[in-house]
Amino acid sequence: MVGNGGSVVGRFSGVRLLIFDLDGTLIDSRLDLVHSVNATLEHMGRPLLPHELIESYVGNGVAALIERALGQKPGEAEIERGQRFFLAYYRKHMLDNTVAYPGVPETLEVLRDRPMAVLTNKPVRFSEDIIAGLGLSPYFRFVYGGNSFASKKPDPIGVQTLLRDLDTPPQEAMMVGDSGVDVRTARNAGIWACGVSYGLGLESMRADPPDVMLDNFSELVPALNGHKPKTV
Repeated sequence: MVGNGGSVVGRFSGVRLLIFDLDGTLIDSRLDLVHSVNATLEHMGRPLLPHELIESYVGNGVAALIERALGQKPGEAEIERGQRFFLAYYRKHMLDNTVAYPGVPETLEVLRDRPMAVLTNKPVRFSEDIIAGLGLSPYFRFVYGGNSFASKKPDPIGVQTLLRDLDTPPQEAMMVGDSGVDVRTARNAGIWACGVSYGLGLESMRADPPDVMLDNFSELVPALNGHKPKTV
């Protein structure tokens, strides 16, 4: 298994396949997510929540997001009702404020000769539409979402499928994400883990540190080439 310490310089020179999380890694979607959650809470007669609190709930899929936002151990029927409203509202507003993070399009262009994919816990249709709406679709061979497989991240099934789809051994693959969920996904699949500090889940990576940390997406290229890596 990779990602077990040692010198960072040159460790990633063999990485060929790059697998990216979406929210908090490639795109800044926090405002549209926050607005959609609060619209859901308002619809259900619940008090609105602070933006920062809602942001801390993102990363484990829509059901978990709504369950956490509702609080007080809501029943399954209430969670399903909240999900239905959230998804309908979010579909209409998911590109109102969402943008690619600085350096993302330029860096993907530099890396476009490598096989790249997106693996997110967001529903796949939403993910594909956002990626297309931001003009990023040409860079990715595959986009897999939280409903693409029987289990979501940190289950390794998505990474394992991509390794098979793209005929890549684990030591030549890296997961790039903003949370401990992404790091655990990488560990569970035996691939490298790269974290980004600007996203939604920095605190969760304190317990699950990646092999290398980026403060800006554009640092990915030099990190892969063995320059200026930041360890955590």
